[in-house]
Order: sequence, then structure tokens, then C-alpha cells
Amino acid sequence: MIYELRTYTLQPGKQGEYLKHNSDIGRPIRGDKFGKLEGSWTTEFGTLNQYVHLWSYSDLVERERLRGELAKNEAWSRDYLPKIRPLLLAQENKILSPQLPLKPPADVGHIYELRTYRSQVGKAGEWLGYFKAIMPVREKYSKNVGAWQTEVAQLNEVVHLWAYRDLNDRAATRGKVLQDPEWQAFLGKSASLLLEMRSVVLIPAPSSPMK
Repeated sequence: MIYELRTYTLQPGKQGEYLKHNSDIGRPIRGDKFGKLEGSWTTEFGTLNQYVHLWSYSDLVERERLRGELAKNEAWSRDYLPKIRPLLLAQENKILSPQLPLKPPADVGHIYELRTYRSQVGKAGEWLGYFKAIMPVREKYSKNVGAWQTEVAQLNEVVHLWAYRDLNDRAATRGKVLQDPEWQAFLGKSASLLLEMRSVVLIPAPSSPMK
């Protein structure tokens, strides 16, 4: 299984128009016939006017085949792409290998936090080892939705996704985690392996399977 994390930067003020086209036209055409949509969101904090979507495929060969079929889909090319392309300023995608099982929340009503950590060259695996080992401690406070390592695009990156009820829940949870002695020990061992940490807070898009 591989995952593709796509981030589209939209023209300011055009997010609503993009989401309407995506929900009314794009999703009915594409469905999950050309890759499975795991979740889609808009950015609330971090870089604004972005649409973030996560897709899964069985492997890279399957991704290439399905995207080739999508490109040949007449309705996609005629009815959808001409409407959204003028709204986009930039596109970015990352191919990711899963490091923890994807576990979407069973219920609805969440905000999500997407965290991206860039490690020193060759140190992503070591950081991931510490991260996986501490996960039973971390998940006493809130559940991890997924964790991945980049295979294509910026290398030496780990991407992880968390769900919270709201921003107050996130702040309270992170405050408790930081006081945990085992988590503090994890930070002491792992922090020196990292060069950069980034975070964006996400709101589920209307067509997102994760709510």
C-alpha cells in the first residue's frame, strides 16, 4: 500500500468555489474508481487557502495505471478540470509509505493536525523507531490517525496525522502529553535527529470520508 498526499494552493477567495466544484462534479466523477480518497481538508492554520487530500493505492504501478485511466475520462477532462484549473496557484504531492496503520476516527466532528518532520539525512528511520516505540504512551492522550515516511518528493520526512475534537481539546491534550515523563524521555532522545517541524490545522472538506 502506498499513499499520495496532494496539496493544492488556491487563489485567495476562491476556496468556496473550488470546494463546490470538487463536491458537485469532481467527486461524483472520480469516486474511488481511480484510487481511494482517505480524507480531504482545508487549512485553518498554517498556510491558508490550501486543499489537502490523501489517496491510497495498492502500489506505484496501480497508481500510474489508475491516473492514466482518469486522464482519459471524458467527463473529468471536459466538465471538471477546466473549472478548477484557473483557481489553482500551485500543486504539490508526496508519495508516502505507511509506518503505522491508518486509523480514521469512527465518529464525526473533528479537526485534524498534519505534522511534517524533516530529519537529518539518513536519520528518519531512527526517529521513526523512537516514535513507534513511544506511541502506546502517546495514545493514552489521543489517537494517531496515521504516520508515513516520504518515498518521493522531499526525502527524510515523516508525516503524521492526528484528530481532535476542537482546538481546545488539542491544546489540553498536548499540555498533558508534554508533562508525561516517558514522552519527555522520547523528546530527549529524538529531538536532535530533526532539522525542521511544521504543522497545519485542517478542517474536513464537504466530500471528505474523515469528518
